[in-house]
Amino acid sequence: MVKFGIKNIWLHKLRSLLTVLGIVFGVASVIAMLAIGEGASFEAREKIKELGSNNIIIRSFNPPADADASQSSSLNVFGLTPVDLRRIKTIPSVENVVPTWELKETIWFGNAKVPGTVVGTVPSYANVYNLAIPSGRFITPADQDNFQPVAVIGAGVNRTLFTTEPPIGKRIKIKSGYFTVVGVVGERAFQAANEGFEADDMNMAVYIPLTTSRAFFGEYEVKKGSGGMRSWERSWVKFHRFVARVVDTGQIMQTSAIIRSLLDENRKKTDYEILVPIELLKQAEHTKRIFSIVLGSIAAISLLVGGIGIMNIMLATVTERTREIGIRRALGAKQADIIHQFLTEAVLLSASGGFLGVAIGIIVPKMVTHFAGMTTLVTSWSVIVSFAISVAVGVLFGIYPARRAALLDPIQALRHE
Repeated sequence: MVKFGIKNIWLHKLRSLLTVLGIVFGVASVIAMLAIGEGASFEAREKIKELGSNNIIIRSFNPPADADASQSSSLNVFGLTPVDLRRIKTIPSVENVVPTWELKETIWFGNAKVPGTVVGTVPSYANVYNLAIPSGRFITPADQDNFQPVAVIGAGVNRTLFTTEPPIGKRIKIKSGYFTVVGVVGERAFQAANEGFEADDMNMAVYIPLTTSRAFFGEYEVKKGSGGMRSWERSWVKFHRFVARVVDTGQIMQTSAIIRSLLDENRKKTDYEILVPIELLKQAEHTKRIFSIVLGSIAAISLLVGGIGIMNIMLATVTERTREIGIRRALGAKQADIIHQFLTEAVLLSASGGFLGVAIGIIVPKMVTHFAGMTTLVTSWSVIVSFAISVAVGVLFGIYPARRAALLDPIQALRHE
């Protein structure tokens, strides 16, 4: 019966192909949609692992200037201070607080250069941020206490500056200072601005002791303001970022509220923001669910259209083969045999469409990854479920044409021209 069904489908190749296009696109869109959603979810989980599910990130930012502020060169003080650091450390649920001081600069090695971020920090930064150090070591307390000119470079900096030789022991130049590379950080996920973080590629970071950063780069940052005026930032009383590690994940939101309350007590302006990575993950998961529902609806419509197409072509086939049905009934075929024959053809059509859809659905995510740079993950269960749905569509929309064929009067069918 299957061979006979395949033969009938093969006799009308183009018509059969056009019939199953709805199934093809429906299955392909289901698999591709789930692959993109899984990829986004995977990236979010990886970022949470790197940023720390128990971490709270507090970041400085420069608030808008007052309308009556002086237009001349001035000393501009804002952001997180050592006082803020001490106060946050007093919170019982906070296990550790890591400060950072950051500077956008060009990193040199010989004639090679790359733009990056200099991060002055403390030894515990590696543990709080879950940094992997595949080569060398991270900053030590001795480096911090002795103002050592050492640096730990990100994977991107290593890849760009040290293409032919190992970096450990080499000296890199930042401004007029030279730093000895003592370690390399493993590849990190890119922090995207649309997730609440500034566009900051952690692979292009260079980590140095916090004390050394102050000694080498001075107490002030000089930035040109509008109209060529200068705005001075007092770096020695300001940190760019704190990373607070909380003892228990369940206390993160409560601790975040306490930190905000402490920081707001002695501030006239809000010059900081608090980011909770685990909350960002929840937002990403929520977005993924909405995305999946929308694309799932589109896929369901495609499958519905595909099923209607199969029903339509099967009804036309019943009309075309009415005389054949009459002959088979006259030769002793039962109604169940006719039902099985036409239902088999409907299932073969939908299954072939499902097979093509699976192939396209696996190829499309790979193309998205290649051309758009997005992470995609094709899961085995999405392939199995999509193919099973395509077969179920064939059964569902093939029953009516099959029953209509089986209920034809044999005598009337034999008289059909």
